[in-house]
Order: sequence, then structure tokens, then C-alpha cells
Amino acid sequence: MFTDIRLGQSVVWQFRRTCRERKFAILAYCLMPDHAHLLLEGTDRNSDLRMVIKTAKQSSGQRFAARMKRPLWDEGFHDRVVRPEDDVKRIARYIIENPVRAGLVRSPSDYPLSGSDMWTMEQLIDSLW
Repeated sequence: MFTDIRLGQSVVWQFRRTCRERKFAILAYCLMPDHAHLLLEGTDRNSDLRMVIKTAKQSSGQRFAARMKRPLWDEGFHDRVVRPEDDVKRIARYIIENPVRAGLVRSPSDYPLSGSDMWTMEQLIDSLW
């Protein structure tokens, strides 16, 4: 699925657009070959996680489904609440390290489908050590 870099870049673009429209910030993302990790933060008291995920998955999956004759996404998603005492930057670092742990790359900066709209990749990597 996300072994196609252009598809992955398109999905990231759709998530960014939807998050902007629906009042969410993308703190970290990583599109692995068969799944995606997102760390999102609502920026408005009316931000709706279910709606932003539904909308982003629909918009990012439409062309793929028409071309490939199968859906891009499974139904639903798994979410976790980040508590005030949790270190959000540590969670973001964990997300961008997924390709390293999976043996896909040697460094998080080598993986083209991960990053953050809050921190640069260098800021996240530097904070690993």
C-alpha cells in the first residue's frame, strides 16, 4: 500500500488538508507499508477526531479505489488519548522511529513518508539522543 511513495505523499497531503479544514494539527505521522500512525491534536474545542479521520480516509482513498478496484483503508481506526502528563514529543519520536524498528531504514530521516508539522525531522531526531 504505502510502498508507493507518490500514493503516500498524496495521502499525507489529503490528511494535511483535512486537518487544516477540521481544526487539527499533525504532530507526527508515519505511513508504513501496510498501516499508518498519526499523532493529531485538536486545535478547537469543537475538533472532532472521528470526523477528521473519516473525511481524510475518504478523500485519500477515492482515487485509489477507483484505480485499483479495492479500498485503500480498512474501516475504523484505533485511537489513544494523550494525557496531559504524557510527553507528546516522545510519542512523536516513537512514531517516526517505526521504520527503523521495522528494519526499513537506518535513520528516521531516511524514510520519506514520516514527519511532523510541529517539529522538523532534525528536531525530533536530535531529541532521540
